[in-house]
Amino acid sequence: MKKQFLFCYLIFSSILVWSQDIRVQMSHPNIALNEAFTITITLNNEQIRSYGGFPEIPSFQKRGVSSQSSTNIVNGQISFSQSYTQNYTPTKEGKFKLPNFNIEVNGKTIQAAGTVIVVGPAKQQQQQNDPFGNDPFADFFGRGGGKREFVDIKEEAFLALNTNKDKVYIGEGFTATLAFYISESNKAQMNFHELGKQMQEIVKKLKPTNCWEENFGIEEIQPEQVTINGKRYTEYKLYRATYYPLNKEPVRFLSLPLIMIKYKVAKNPSFFGQNMQQDFKTFYTKPKIIGVKDLPPHPLKDQVAVGNYKLEEQFSTKKMVTGKSFNYQFKIIGDGNTASVKEPLQTENKNFEIYPPNVFQNITRTGTAVLGTKNYNYFVVPKEPGKYKLGDYIYWIYFNTKTARYDTLKSSISLTIKGESTLNKSVSSNDYSGFLDLISNYDDKIISSDKTKYFKMLANIFLLFIFIVTLVISLKK
Repeated sequence: MKKQFLFCYLIFSSILVWSQDIRVQMSHPNIALNEAFTITITLNNEQIRSYGGFPEIPSFQKRGVSSQSSTNIVNGQISFSQSYTQNYTPTKEGKFKLPNFNIEVNGKTIQAAGTVIVVGPAKQQQQQNDPFGNDPFADFFGRGGGKREFVDIKEEAFLALNTNKDKVYIGEGFTATLAFYISESNKAQMNFHELGKQMQEIVKKLKPTNCWEENFGIEEIQPEQVTINGKRYTEYKLYRATYYPLNKEPVRFLSLPLIMIKYKVAKNPSFFGQNMQQDFKTFYTKPKIIGVKDLPPHPLKDQVAVGNYKLEEQFSTKKMVTGKSFNYQFKIIGDGNTASVKEPLQTENKNFEIYPPNVFQNITRTGTAVLGTKNYNYFVVPKEPGKYKLGDYIYWIYFNTKTARYDTLKSSISLTIKGESTLNKSVSSNDYSGFLDLISNYDDKIISSDKTKYFKMLANIFLLFIFIVTLVISLKK
């Protein structure tokens, strides 16, 4: 028995390589031909979502991957660890070099130092302790006969589609988030299965046909700790988008499926044998309906934006003189469908010449909201001196979801224009009588274009002749 315990000690003694909270562990490099060499990756206080890159070892065969997880509570502090072990069995005796290698864990590259593995002759297993001749370590090393039994562990996880609002106005945005949740006390081992392929089909079913969509574009799934009904979960956001209903039809989300890899556990686990069996589990979201309310009556009901907005404005100069242009920025900022925001309205007038604006747009997706700015840059030329309220000439109407009323954004600044009136100058500049008088002084005979070409050709021949004569005289001199 002392020899057996010494053997176990050698198996579990290891070389440790650390990278942040990820540990790479190798078993003792001196093994027998009928023993296994192992490489184990361990991650503390975080689940291993993906891994790969266990190295190939010359004259060794890979013999399956086993996993293990544990949760410890000490003085009220909870710690969690998860590990995956790659088993290698030698095919012959000798010394074999394992070079330095890299392993990918949750998208991170972990560098590990290699070693030299020494494989000696096979060891005779002692069985004298059992009067019936059975190997007491057969189950421990996975050599037990017969079919192994695996059991299913009940998972504490679910798939959910959450929205930040249950009822909205036409054009008002609401954010939908599809996420997978795993309880902190979950014991079942699970992994995502062909997530990219599944998400393509899920998104097709998820998108409502009667909504404008602003996609948050989740490219990398990051776990976050959340509390739901007093219980802690790890949340994996799979998809998030803000939707803006285009009509008063309710927005309907059907039940959505997600297939996960779930592992069954061996009823009698062994050290080298296969302790987990891959299986699949499908999770479903609950159907959800978002109610849509119609906007109150208004002449611009079908044209206005819906949301919460404010105005920021800026002038290129404070000294405004008739006939001299200035720039005016009318910037709309807020929470709403910025892409659908239309140009501010203008009042017809003779006091200002207002040219069509240059438009600049910026959209930011943060949290559960889509925030945007739309900047209208106007080129304005004052025509008449005096004091004016710019808000009387440029303004923007929208439906305010906070007050449930139509609201107007307009300037509260009064402009003082100095100088002389340019209305009469503008009229005189458009007088074409002088131009018409000049036309009457010119001959109205039609000249043939063919004759013009003929005269040009003769002129070119004459110039060529002069050039040749000059060249000949120069050469003779």
